[in-house]
Amino acid sequence: MTSSPARRAAFKILKRVEAEGAFASSLLAALGGTVRDDDRALCHELVLGVLRRQLWLDYALAHFGNRRIETLDLEVKLALRLGLYQLRFLSRIPPSAAVDESVKLVREARLKSAASFVNAVLRRATREPDYDPTASAADQFERLAIETSHPPWLLESWASSFGLDDTTAMARANNEPAPVAFRWTSKTIRANKQQRVIQELESSGARLLPSNVAPDSWRVTGESKLLQKLSHEGLIYFQDEASQLVAHLLAAESSERVLDVCAAPGSKTTLISSLAPQAMIVAGDLYEHRLRTLQELAIMQGCESIRLLAYDGRRGLPFADASFDRILVDAPCSGTGTLRHSPEIRWRVRPDDIARLSSIQKEILANAAFKVRVGGLLVYSTCSVERDENENVIEDFLKNHSAFDQAPLVAAAGLLLENGAIRTWPHRQDVDGFFIAAFKRTV
Repeated sequence: MTSSPARRAAFKILKRVEAEGAFASSLLAALGGTVRDDDRALCHELVLGVLRRQLWLDYALAHFGNRRIETLDLEVKLALRLGLYQLRFLSRIPPSAAVDESVKLVREARLKSAASFVNAVLRRATREPDYDPTASAADQFERLAIETSHPPWLLESWASSFGLDDTTAMARANNEPAPVAFRWTSKTIRANKQQRVIQELESSGARLLPSNVAPDSWRVTGESKLLQKLSHEGLIYFQDEASQLVAHLLAAESSERVLDVCAAPGSKTTLISSLAPQAMIVAGDLYEHRLRTLQELAIMQGCESIRLLAYDGRRGLPFADASFDRILVDAPCSGTGTLRHSPEIRWRVRPDDIARLSSIQKEILANAAFKVRVGGLLVYSTCSVERDENENVIEDFLKNHSAFDQAPLVAAAGLLLENGAIRTWPHRQDVDGFFIAAFKRTV
């Protein structure tokens, strides 16, 4: 007997995530019609669940297996994580199935000698259902790290910036599934189909709620196969509400020249285009292949006013000074605000990455400043919650660019900071953690 399609697919995806540095969300999206709907749903739950609970699983497995999990072959490690995740977090899965399927996975990986070990470890886990790996923690940060499966250094950094209560709430929220949100595309807006699509979705079983964070954005609950059909047709686009808010705050108008400095993969660029269809939009990125992805997205959504250009934003931008009315710098960042959608980021980012990225962000923002006309607007955003990538970057920018004043932003209650910027939070607004600030050129 072979392993189930869902577990086999999850095993392969987790292996690529760890061995190749791939992103789970992209691999899950690529499953498409290769597995049945119910198998795809279970695969999705297994992959994201294992990544979200990885540290908890590893501590528990070290106890059940009497050895550090780092000493195991990757395939054995992944089979154990999948099995224990089902035993502890998926009560609907019979324990015997969770154990047997993991044994099948290592056998299929040609590690038959490890099958008895995997079987023994997981069967011990079934005999000790109340084992709590946090009980052996040395301090509160290690305890919280194990409980929520976050690196201790990251939790300590957050606690220093936001306090322990917010840190705990945010870490716990990062392990909850993100809500499904979508917005309209240029194709839908141009055809004035919004109300018709809403009616069709509600008739198909979906429940829609208007966003409290971004205008013209919708949250979806309930099952509806129509959602994927509408997405494939380019009539709706799935995008976190905080990400959508960035484009709305840029507030481009149809007569303007707009530059999206770090544009790929194009979520914000295409939204800017749908909000200002007659604007002349330039979208740039370092890599040609990422711009091709943006172009495909723009075509699917019916965007007609986007010009693409490859360049290195750290080395300067190939445009005349003061040539744009509005510029968006959605800067390369650590992505620590997106751990619900991309849980693997927490295991990849390192403390020195934050300092390196902060330096890059400052360089790109400074280069973009030269291209804004007097009276124009420069918007800076990240999907990071780190102060070094956010508050510290804009403080440095204002100190070194006297021609700019920080511009006031308008947003829903609870989003505005004392410094005039905006923060969104997974544990407060149930959206990704974004930071947004705007600057007006006065001279």
